[in-house]
Amino acid sequence: MKIYVDVNAARNGNGTEQTPFRKINDAAKIAQPGDEVLVFPGTYREYVDPIYAGREDARITYRSVKPLGAVITGAEEIKTWTPYQDNTWVCRVANSVFGSYNPYTTAVYGDWYFAKADKHTGCVYLNGRAMYEAVTLDECLRGEVYPCSWVPEDSVYKWYAEQDSKTDETIIYANFQGKDPNAENVEINVRRECFFPSKTGVSYITVSGFTICKAATTWAPPAAFQDGMIGPHWSKGWIIEDCDISNSKCAGISVGKYLDPDNDHYFTYKYVKSPTQMERDAVCRGQYHGWLKEKVGSHIIRRNNIHHCEQGGIIGRMGGVFSVIEDNHIHHINNMMEQGGAEIAGIKMHAAIDVLYQRNHIHHCTMGIWCDWEAQGTRITQNLLHDNQRPSFAKNLKGGMMSQDLFVEVGHGPTLIDNNILLSDAALRFATQGVAMVHNLICGSLTCVGEGTGWRYTPYHIPHRTEVMGFMTILHGDDRFYNNIFVQKWPKEDVITPHDSDDGYDTENRLAGTWTFDEYPTYEEWISQFDFTKPVDMVKLEPVHFGHLPVWSEGNVYLGGAKAWKKERNGLTAAENREDVKVELVEKEDGYHLETNIYEFLKGFTGRMINTEVLGNAFEPEQPFENADGTPIRFDEDYFGNHRSVATVPGPFAEAEDAEKMLYVK
Repeated sequence: MKIYVDVNAARNGNGTEQTPFRKINDAAKIAQPGDEVLVFPGTYREYVDPIYAGREDARITYRSVKPLGAVITGAEEIKTWTPYQDNTWVCRVANSVFGSYNPYTTAVYGDWYFAKADKHTGCVYLNGRAMYEAVTLDECLRGEVYPCSWVPEDSVYKWYAEQDSKTDETIIYANFQGKDPNAENVEINVRRECFFPSKTGVSYITVSGFTICKAATTWAPPAAFQDGMIGPHWSKGWIIEDCDISNSKCAGISVGKYLDPDNDHYFTYKYVKSPTQMERDAVCRGQYHGWLKEKVGSHIIRRNNIHHCEQGGIIGRMGGVFSVIEDNHIHHINNMMEQGGAEIAGIKMHAAIDVLYQRNHIHHCTMGIWCDWEAQGTRITQNLLHDNQRPSFAKNLKGGMMSQDLFVEVGHGPTLIDNNILLSDAALRFATQGVAMVHNLICGSLTCVGEGTGWRYTPYHIPHRTEVMGFMTILHGDDRFYNNIFVQKWPKEDVITPHDSDDGYDTENRLAGTWTFDEYPTYEEWISQFDFTKPVDMVKLEPVHFGHLPVWSEGNVYLGGAKAWKKERNGLTAAENREDVKVELVEKEDGYHLETNIYEFLKGFTGRMINTEVLGNAFEPEQPFENADGTPIRFDEDYFGNHRSVATVPGPFAEAEDAEKMLYVK
């Protein structure tokens, strides 16, 4: 059955083509498996709460008739501004507008939040752009540049809210810098979510072609309820495609955790158990609450434009397992720098078991992709990442995060990173083990190698399942590097950067290459510590059982001063002067192109074809680097999907001339 919705209809109807509903949520109350909800262009200021699940063979589809023409927003227009002082205006909003959830009294705060808890989930938008929250009315009146902002020219637009208990109203002050708000498009956050089931298990829903924007979402750490403007809420088989998703106060899309009242921001409110322990609890409790391949995950998130969200573009904990995240454009995440903590990235997922990230374009984010815990069977392939780094003019936010293209943290693998182009100054933060990097172009450093994880024992799983196999600390190593090109594009001096979560300081490596693994053993050195010809003394082997695991590095190219692992096999080091090597990403009218001379230095250098057999098994789960369906991988396709010949060229392109092709179409 087709159900029709048109906000511009003369009056509310019954969902037929002749008399459509005026609200999408009216359709969501009746849509059954196999139904298609067709939504005509217009602005839908409502919260859509789908009631019924579809089936794998009969999905419920919500489709914008005109691509991006139907706008679902959590904001309301305000046209009752009155002058207050200088450039600042004021309005009053009855708290009954917000109901039980007032964004202007709800703080952005919780577990793993490190910045000051002085921001709220509310927001004021001027012509579609979020204004900055002031902590005091005086700060709002002054309208000064916020020094941590990545877009300082926008940061002079301020707002401040307070409560009038006598009238039960929220009073909002806003500095519009000379603009008349009643003549401009000014909106405020009202609703917490836009399209998000209130109950779990509402599976097999498709949401296609909508603009989804401006909602008062809450901080979403891994041991708490994770909401987003749109998301499946602990269900299976959603498709979110061809949407424009922007201006969430926290998460744009959530494929994350359900509400567990016994473990919801436990550390924040009770303190007595560490937040890491509560993450372990969340994994085990998740099993009790149906965290199984048959019930949760297997979502597809594709071809979306996700931008200007302040915690993350896509956030998830356990609920995103077995999903495909492909062909998305994710950019300008956390650029306001009003929030700081350990859950911020273009994509931040815990337990990305058998998740495929492919052909995404991710840039101008505090981090690109962050795979935290249980990146087992995760594959990151054919992505373009760049400019995921703090601008030099922006001051560090106390409690903010360091920047890099990829962060793989406290996992046991197998985590496969292949055929990507990584152009930011730090390519990969490496606080993990069991990673294989194959055929990447890497212009940033590998940093945080072997640091900060000794006490954080984390789970690993039955291969291609969610059931927990065991827990183990991170030994580091068990990493493989084959046929990559490392370029020292950025200055290699050490950079002192404030630590993620306290007042200390870290020295962050800026020297590119695999040299950071110099003290790690080869497989031959590691296995020689075990004598299989006689009985084993467990006590004597204890140092070996808790020592670093081996590393493999072969066929890699090091340019511009990038430095190889001292045990590199069949590697090439050339053009040691950084200025001689050119790798520039150029944005043209049609898309993004690479201008580079790196292939001039290879001079016919090739490596061997890499496959699942060459990579072997990740140590702890004893699982091969293979596809999610258990089939082996042969790395004979490049960044574009072109076929690689037997004479295998390092880097993400099958042939040198392929580097001249358009990398990403606008």
